[in-house]
Amino acid sequence: MEGTNQTGMIHFHFRPFSKLPEVQMLIFVAFLVMYLVSIGGNGSISLIIWSNHSLHTPMYFFLASLAALEICYSSTIAPLTLASVLSAERALISLPGCGAQMFFFIFLGSADCILLAVMAYDRFVAICHPLRYTLMMSWRLCVQLALGSLALGFILATQLTVLIFRLPFCRSQEISLFYCDVLPVMRLACADTWVHEATLLVVSLTVLTIPFLLIALSYIFIMAAILKIRSAEGRHKAFSTCSSHLTVVLLQYGCGSLIYLCPSSRYSPERGQVVSVVYTFITPVLNPLIYSMRNRELTDALKRTMMRFLLS
Repeated sequence: MEGTNQTGMIHFHFRPFSKLPEVQMLIFVAFLVMYLVSIGGNGSISLIIWSNHSLHTPMYFFLASLAALEICYSSTIAPLTLASVLSAERALISLPGCGAQMFFFIFLGSADCILLAVMAYDRFVAICHPLRYTLMMSWRLCVQLALGSLALGFILATQLTVLIFRLPFCRSQEISLFYCDVLPVMRLACADTWVHEATLLVVSLTVLTIPFLLIALSYIFIMAAILKIRSAEGRHKAFSTCSSHLTVVLLQYGCGSLIYLCPSSRYSPERGQVVSVVYTFITPVLNPLIYSMRNRELTDALKRTMMRFLLS
């Protein structure tokens, strides 16, 4: 019985951040504030874009889609993490529950990365082919690209999650993180995982490396086109629309690469804990701030919306 996969009996628990209740409470408050700010910021961006017809363009459609993804992505991790941090005892998660959390984390995180590559393509068309922009970026294509990001993320998440949770887990164990991530869960399996590690590498290359190379290629053409713009105001406007997106790309892909593109033998739970906090709590807070501060149209729309709300 010890060597079999006892799916119905196995529960995992998450490693606490600290053994001191006072420190755990401070972490709970910090995570709760970041989660609420993330939900409020990304929700505000989605609502502002939806309610302002002047923002009904492909660029803002993708930005609203990204904000909606961030809300779902954060909500996959934050509530269970908050409950675990607040719990005086070890909070348990069942094997199916761990599988569900991992699936949605991979699904939404992959779609997020792919959508960032789609947004880079949108900026490439807008700056390098401005006269053909409305023709090339039709609403039908925009919806197809957004749905395609979700579909590819769904396929990759399904394959990887099913493969991992067919592994035998012999007993309840501690996950060396605050949520069910791929590498910490694989380490708890009672079988050889080289096939699963190879599959994770393929998924990571598909989600991180290939989209990042496409983004880098897009920005090479974008920068060349910006340098050809004669007016300083035109160059500044073109650069400002791209700089916020590029900042988010570096945050998202940088954190993901530190975890998933390194050899699994060199995986460090301590480093994984720190980097995971960045891309599950801090990055979703920063994204709406980065986009709103660097985008005058979005900032003006936010001010108009607030004025209408105050005057109503």
